[in-house]
Amino acid sequence: MPIQLHEPPIQSILDSVKGESKITLHVKREDKIHPLISGNKWRKLKYNLEEAKKLNHHTLLTFGGAYSNHIHALAAAARGFGFKSIGVIRGEEHLPLNPTLNDAKAFGMSFHYMDRATYREKHSESVLAKLKEQFGEFYLIPEGGTNELAIKGASEIITPIVNDYDYYCCPCGTGGTAAGVISGLKGLGKVLGFSVLKGDFHKKEISYWLTKTNKQNLNNWEVITDYHFGGYAKYDLELIDFINKFKKETQIPLDPVYTGKMMFGIYGLIEKGYFPTGSRVLAIHTGGLQGINGFNERFGILLT
Repeated sequence: MPIQLHEPPIQSILDSVKGESKITLHVKREDKIHPLISGNKWRKLKYNLEEAKKLNHHTLLTFGGAYSNHIHALAAAARGFGFKSIGVIRGEEHLPLNPTLNDAKAFGMSFHYMDRATYREKHSESVLAKLKEQFGEFYLIPEGGTNELAIKGASEIITPIVNDYDYYCCPCGTGGTAAGVISGLKGLGKVLGFSVLKGDFHKKEISYWLTKTNKQNLNNWEVITDYHFGGYAKYDLELIDFINKFKKETQIPLDPVYTGKMMFGIYGLIEKGYFPTGSRVLAIHTGGLQGINGFNERFGILLT
């Protein structure tokens, strides 16, 4: 599988929701980088893949849930860049495999299922030692792909367009992408991270990664916690209807776990008058579209 990466285009969104606010809304189509290794997953993997090669590793090992975008993208990247890959999957094996794991297996990934209690301790020395006993040496990439090298990669989402916009919006899972965008902006504009999980812990996570990368002095960011729809992978029909309507009107697909919630939140903030008149807003499409097949399989075909 040759890896051919593409420059993500920026697409203007023309929609009556903006009304008379004269807000400019664009989407940076990071999902267009590659059909399998797209969005923030490529950004987070880029420098980790380089480091694994530099250290002469031949196997990548990572963690994730059964529908994980990270598992899917890492499996594809490993095959494309000549690595073996091992996915430590939370929970028990379920056959037949869902679309995410079926793809990952086709890309050559081997699975190791881990009970949930052990999985919570997955980065402990004892758990990692047992994995090394079983699989030998490997290059470890954390769940979700977020580490210091991932922050470096995510900062490159924004460096070509620094100061082109007033607001830069992205969904928040681990907080790594938001930290990278904040880092890349170097204090210019404002970053809005739309949490897809219940709770307000993202502030702590983003602060942690900014400190780890010596960017703790940057404070031009905010976490929006009003659009998680009940928690990770939770949804309601209002969100589904919004995603389907948005695709019909813009030809931009959104996923229900990350980008759909972000875009719903952006429209909600516009309607509430959050953005000053004339604001230039950029939404960062972080990919994750592979998850739509699994979502439709789990809940019935809801997304077009």
